[in-house]
Amino acid sequence: MGKLFGTDGIRGVANRHPMTPQMGLKLGKAIPRFLGKGRVKAVMGRDTRVSGPMLEYAVASGLMSEGADVASAGIIPTPAVAYLTRELGADVGIVISASHNPYEHNGFKVFSAKGTKLTEDEELRIEKIIFSIGEDDGIAQVGGVKQMGDTVDKYVDFLVSQFPNLQDLSELRVVIDCANGATYNVAPDLFERLIAHVISLGINPDGRNINDGCGSQHPENLRAKVVETGASVGLAFDGDGDRLIAVDEKGRVLTGDQLLAIFARMLKEKGELKGNVVVSTVMSNIGLKVALRSMGIDLIAADVGDRNVYQKMIESGAVLGGEESGHIILLSHHSTGDGMLSALQLLSAMRYFERPLSELAQLMEVFPQVLVNVPVKRKTPLSELPMVQEIIGEVEDKLGDKGRVLVRYSGTESLCRVMVEGEDRDKAQNYAQEIASAVAQEVGK
Repeated sequence: MGKLFGTDGIRGVANRHPMTPQMGLKLGKAIPRFLGKGRVKAVMGRDTRVSGPMLEYAVASGLMSEGADVASAGIIPTPAVAYLTRELGADVGIVISASHNPYEHNGFKVFSAKGTKLTEDEELRIEKIIFSIGEDDGIAQVGGVKQMGDTVDKYVDFLVSQFPNLQDLSELRVVIDCANGATYNVAPDLFERLIAHVISLGINPDGRNINDGCGSQHPENLRAKVVETGASVGLAFDGDGDRLIAVDEKGRVLTGDQLLAIFARMLKEKGELKGNVVVSTVMSNIGLKVALRSMGIDLIAADVGDRNVYQKMIESGAVLGGEESGHIILLSHHSTGDGMLSALQLLSAMRYFERPLSELAQLMEVFPQVLVNVPVKRKTPLSELPMVQEIIGEVEDKLGDKGRVLVRYSGTESLCRVMVEGEDRDKAQNYAQEIASAVAQEVGK
């Protein structure tokens, strides 16, 4: 991991290093140099944050100063930029978004011409170029920018085309929560094409209310609305639309792992689970492995980050992978994680099994899992923290084969994440706090 790029692009508080217009300009200049070809074509999109235009214009200026032509898709979900990049034959896609984070944050995400996240090596090469750029670097012939039209319609058409069996879902009542983010004008259009009864929440962005008490991070209002209206399912997206959190008809939240179990079962029965394998991350619940084993399906664990999941999927030939957080990649349909695509897959599963979501959720038993985030002032390798290692060893001995411990630094924030899983939630909580206290003593703020 480099100095700028984390597990999902460059992130930080807007207008503070590295999320500044100056950095955006350098990133825009670095990309054509990294690609090393003639006139580069770039697709750009952003979410609804107030800082979005400032950073988008900065990146676009950098691109144009290197002779690149920029197509701006405006406010649109991250996976839509990946799709448009591939569909339009562009060389690169760039998204201005900080996903599920508060509005004060923002980020730069870069997609390849194939609509995939860049590899870590590619990001490191771009970083090296960024740090080499001088104040007056540039070329004589500058590029241009144009605003793309009908991007929402194009993307909704693509999503609908992926599930031709879902043309009539008139019997369903669905509540969606768009997090006042990038799906606010896409998701209602999509689901109203397929479903007669759609209730939309989080569709009034003001630049500062993205992810604020709504969306995938805060499903409380969604849960209440599902129960109040007697809806069949609730679907919550994050700020940039690449993750899905689902709520069953009883108002209970499903994890991304539970969605993976449901999808795996359906794809296996339909003969569409290539390689008979699913890819998740080291953060996935033990219950997913147990559930898949009972279905005769193998599970491969990748490092945290949908880019790492994607790479493991390519290596193993898998078509299904994802994270507990709700990032799910359906490679038979798209090159990256897509919350709305995952939602359509879930509706497809509900129709296929002809069972309510509360019953499908029982395909996987969720083991109690406790996560404690510890603010840190530095990210010293955990192997060099003796007190932390000692406490981890003691907890693992107590858990035996009925639980596990995972301690890792966040790739996007100054945090150490302590996760403990076990049969007893209270014990897991105590163990997690013991480890978190040791982390705080050694590297905490």
